[in-house]
Amino acid sequence: MDLKYYGLTGPSGAGKGTVGQILKELGYTVLDTDAIYHDLLAPPSPCLDALFEAFGPSYRLPDGTLDRKTLGAHVYADPKELARLNAITHTFIRDRVLEIAKDTAPHRLDAVFLDAPTLLDSPVSWPLSGILTVLADRDIRLNRILERDGITPKEAESRIASQHDDAFYRERSDAVILNNGTDLAQATAELAEPVRKALTALGLWP
Repeated sequence: MDLKYYGLTGPSGAGKGTVGQILKELGYTVLDTDAIYHDLLAPPSPCLDALFEAFGPSYRLPDGTLDRKTLGAHVYADPKELARLNAITHTFIRDRVLEIAKDTAPHRLDAVFLDAPTLLDSPVSWPLSGILTVLADRDIRLNRILERDGITPKEAESRIASQHDDAFYRERSDAVILNNGTDLAQATAELAEPVRKALTALGLWP
């Protein structure tokens, strides 16, 4: 089986999950890299071992799990440390994604979409045949983040400000979907044609 991998990415609040659900309903395989990373952090884990070796045992909690909050505060205060963290975690995530994909069949048109928010910033090489990005208007993204994550407007604004602008994504994508639906039903209806066009652009339709 000669699989082809496609990135599914976009900024926070763009509604990437909705597009991923539509792709699943169409029969495509969509792998959630965040969920895979969460599984990789369950001890015992070579990924955990690599993180403790790199950053020290002080980030190990009594139950053997990773103190993600403390490590996060450490790396986000130092770009070099964040880059070191990403180099480790993205390597394990990529290898696990490829392993899962090869062990899971069948895949429609031998295509596997990788739901990966930070794919375009990944320090490791991914065997991608194309990138599908989901975007949304800023105000809609802000409202979605507030409803989904229960954070303050200031925190949501800060998160959006820290991410790339739409031009960054458009320049690096093979297909772009604008998802401004206010609810799942509306978004699903409005995205049917854009998803078809995006899949056509990627050579995956019908």
